[in-house]
Amino acid sequence: MAFTRATGKHRAPSRLTRRSARAAGIAALATTGVIGSLSSPALAADTESAKVTETGLSQAIGLDATIADRIEAQADAQKRQADEVDRLKAKAEAEARAKAAKAKAEAERKAEARAKEVREEKARAARAAERARLNAFHLPVAGSHVTTGYKSGGSLWSSGSHSGVDFMAASGSSVVAVGAGTVVEAGWGGAYGNNIVLRMADGTYTQYGHLSSIGVSVGQSVSSGQQIGLSGSTGNSTGPHLHFEARTTPDYGSDMDPVGYLRSHGLNV
Repeated sequence: MAFTRATGKHRAPSRLTRRSARAAGIAALATTGVIGSLSSPALAADTESAKVTETGLSQAIGLDATIADRIEAQADAQKRQADEVDRLKAKAEAEARAKAAKAKAEAERKAEARAKEVREEKARAARAAERARLNAFHLPVAGSHVTTGYKSGGSLWSSGSHSGVDFMAASGSSVVAVGAGTVVEAGWGGAYGNNIVLRMADGTYTQYGHLSSIGVSVGQSVSSGQQIGLSGSTGNSTGPHLHFEARTTPDYGSDMDPVGYLRSHGLNV
């Protein structure tokens, strides 16, 4: 039994029929080589896409390199700044140490200079004290007093008057140099008995008579207050005492007032 299509209204091809036809067309184009020619623009597009991608990558790499250079430059700048800070800090510390060392050295110099001044002041004071001691005068017999005054008259003295003064002194009492001087005579002096004559530092002379013993020799230097002998009653004497004279020369007859002489040197006689 044969069937024929009814004439009149036709239906549109179904979706499946359209797909089959499209597939068949594609196959035919492939057989004729058209597909190959049509595929070239697609490959070109892929190549262009690759090129664009590659260019973008290069740009990204270049950007990264620039950023890296900037970071490295910034890091170098920071390091230089840090090094400069360290250098300035080290310089400041070195200057501070140098300043402290200089201040210490200056303080030590001033301290040494002051210590030297103190030593010199003490030395000057000691010398002054020694000069004062040497220049200080003492009574020829400590704690004594005058019993016979200067220029007293009487037959006891060949000149008719006393050429010195007598100090009370028991036999054997210490007799000292009234001041610093040099022994110019030490021995028997006739009417003076055992006597000593000193040339004083100021150029004057002093004499000590009627001694029981002599403790110095000619040429010897003596200090003020130094014992030079012991009192007695030798020579023209009526009893133990010390005859004391002040003279302008070492010789008899150049006498001057002994009390005035001692007083002029600060003694209370």
